[in-house]
Amino acid sequence: MLQEVALGHKTLADYTHIVGKELTEQIRALADPLKGKRVLHVSATAFGGGVSEILYTLVPLMRDVGLDAHWHVIFGKEEFFNATKLLHNSLQGAEETLSDEQWAIFDEINAMNAEGLQGEWDVVVVHDPQPIGLRRGARAKGGKWIWRCHIDLSTPNPAPIERLLPMIEEYDASVWHMEQYVPNEMGRHREAVNIIPPAIDPLSPKNMAFSPEDAAFVCRQFGIDVDRPLITQVSRFDPWKDPIGVIDAYREVTQQVPEAQLAMVGSMATDDPEGLEYFQKTFEYADGDEDIKILSNLNNVGAIEVNAFQSQSDVCLQKSIREGFGLTVTEALWKGRPTVAGNVGGIPLQIEDAVSGFLVNSPSECAQRCLEILRDPGLGKQLGREGKEHARRRFLTPRLLRDWLALFGDLGE
Repeated sequence: MLQEVALGHKTLADYTHIVGKELTEQIRALADPLKGKRVLHVSATAFGGGVSEILYTLVPLMRDVGLDAHWHVIFGKEEFFNATKLLHNSLQGAEETLSDEQWAIFDEINAMNAEGLQGEWDVVVVHDPQPIGLRRGARAKGGKWIWRCHIDLSTPNPAPIERLLPMIEEYDASVWHMEQYVPNEMGRHREAVNIIPPAIDPLSPKNMAFSPEDAAFVCRQFGIDVDRPLITQVSRFDPWKDPIGVIDAYREVTQQVPEAQLAMVGSMATDDPEGLEYFQKTFEYADGDEDIKILSNLNNVGAIEVNAFQSQSDVCLQKSIREGFGLTVTEALWKGRPTVAGNVGGIPLQIEDAVSGFLVNSPSECAQRCLEILRDPGLGKQLGREGKEHARRRFLTPRLLRDWLALFGDLGE
């Protein structure tokens, strides 16, 4: 059987002072005809990535407005997650793709999970490629099926997208971050495409207001000198997040601001077997520099610590070279921090270049933008104010809840 994720209680009313009464009233109006509907979200893992962070808030809020909402995590084994990590990279354009043996493991685990899916659901939302085969094997257990894609499929390796397209087209609807991410090969299924960007929870431990004193206290525990400039990137240790390029940019910064420090904060997820390998590669590239702190949940870095590092930072980075969306960008913007990020994927939705942050295309450009901010604190504050308001309007969980309820309502007609 799939494993149910235990969830805490959340109340929409607690968000009204942040997002406004108009939005909360829209949500309640959309939820009213859906009361009692059984909604199941299915994902690959319960921690370590943006999908799980979203669901820890979204599912309890769905319950609060009257839906019978649940979240289950699929069963998998190492060979399956090795295959799905390769699939993830391949769908984002990497040349290597799955072997016949790996596809067989993929199909086998999906079939096993479909058989283990319990209950009857009005709506089943399947997140990302790992469990995409569930509908094929468990169609009768759900009234409407939605596939939610959290990655960029605009330029996929042809082999895996050809294999997955028939599965996607079996769903009643698909949901994507951006129109540009929908593969051209979708054809007739485009009419079932919905665009819903993700969001962060402003009241979660990772994003709640943190006093400067508390942020400084936490950062000191990890060897940060809080009287010196701090640059931070929060992300998985993954080649697409370009941690090597981050270190290159930092080294260029220190040629002019030698007192600057770099923190690279990530987490290891069960569905990302490459993470530890790339963590080690990043560690080796840092070459023993005491001012480069490379930290993860293996160092007891959790949500509170991430909040502290982002809140304490003079500059936050997300120097991705491919990015589905990059919730860490919204996190930094919400904290009012000047943010420098890769000009890729969903990041330009969050940052208007030179208005609410800076978009960059190379380590050198990243370094120059960091230097501008470090030399001009007034510029950093201005970027931070603009970025926070943009995040408040567009990328907080109540807006995401509204969009999901609207889609459920449309599918029920």
